[in-house]
Amino acid sequence: MKTLFSRNHETVRAVDGVSFTIERGERVGFLGPNGAGKTTTLKMLSGLLHPTAGECTVDGHVPFRREVALLEKITLVMGQKSQLIWDLPPSETYALNCAVFDIPKPRFHAALEELTELLELGGLLDKPARQLSLGERMKCELAAALLHGPSVLFLDEPTIGLDVAMQLAVRDFIRRYNQAHQATVLLTSHYMQDVVALCPRIIVIDRGKLVHDGDLKALVKALDPDKRVSFTLPHPINDDDALGKLGAVLARDGARITLRVSERELPGVVSHLLGTLEVADLGIEDPPLEDVLRVMFGAAREAAVNE
Repeated sequence: MKTLFSRNHETVRAVDGVSFTIERGERVGFLGPNGAGKTTTLKMLSGLLHPTAGECTVDGHVPFRREVALLEKITLVMGQKSQLIWDLPPSETYALNCAVFDIPKPRFHAALEELTELLELGGLLDKPARQLSLGERMKCELAAALLHGPSVLFLDEPTIGLDVAMQLAVRDFIRRYNQAHQATVLLTSHYMQDVVALCPRIIVIDRGKLVHDGDLKALVKALDPDKRVSFTLPHPINDDDALGKLGAVLARDGARITLRVSERELPGVVSHLLGTLEVADLGIEDPPLEDVLRVMFGAAREAAVNE
């Protein structure tokens, strides 16, 4: 049979030479395309995976040793995994976690009261998990993960599948928890608004390699410094030549137009729009983070091909 079949094997490094340091209290976005190695990194940092090479420490502990002193300080929330007991209410899961982490009863009740208020759990605590909506379950999942008062939060897609209102609620809660407990947050998300709203610093990996670590605004400015100017006209116009003199037309939806304008020309363009075209609802924004990352990944892969 060996003469008939031949299998080719390829070794793929899920994480390859990634190195970074995060200080206590930081909120850091951890970004990359599907398969980049984000979840693998979080699993190594939380002790679920043993790295084949290199070193990693969390608050002075080696994660894969699973020392109690470390487990009491960290939590890993995965938006696609559930720790709630399906047929029981969240309060029963919380009681179990209290026993598992050996949380003193006064501390447990104080933490549960704080989380119930922050997350507005209200009447959800005694409702079977299977009867909760996705958003309600996610809030209860967060409470379960934070009852022991962790100071390091590894959050893997915590808002996946949630509607806009629930995404805002979860983001607001993460920010408040971070500020109240000086907790360190490492967040992965494919919803870029999560990252923009929460993380001044981002770490970007692609195909297991680190491609950026630094300030989010500096990254946007370096890769795409032009602004997006959106405005609504009193009535639709089709004069692309006139608009093209102001900037590149990126989108047109009836009387709503979005231009790409260089920062140097921005004051003149805005002055012309307000003084000549009688625009309404004018807004100036940085380019979407998705566009910036697309440029970054494209440049990184082109460089890899040329090596």
